[in-house]
Amino acid sequence: MDNKKIEDIVSAISNLEYGSLVITVHDGEITQVETTEKKRYTIQGKKTKKISS
Repeated sequence: MDNKKIEDIVSAISNLEYGSLVITVHDGEITQVETTEKKRYTIQGKKTKKISS
């Protein structure tokens, strides 16, 4: 296997906090490495509306 491909995969994993890594293979060879990164935020004290009667 090509060292450049391995380095790219390891680098992609190392730089990913939340998300996914997709490795595409054709005829037993890695042809593409794709990442999808997600940013997660916590909700700070959700406000509720009071209904007055």
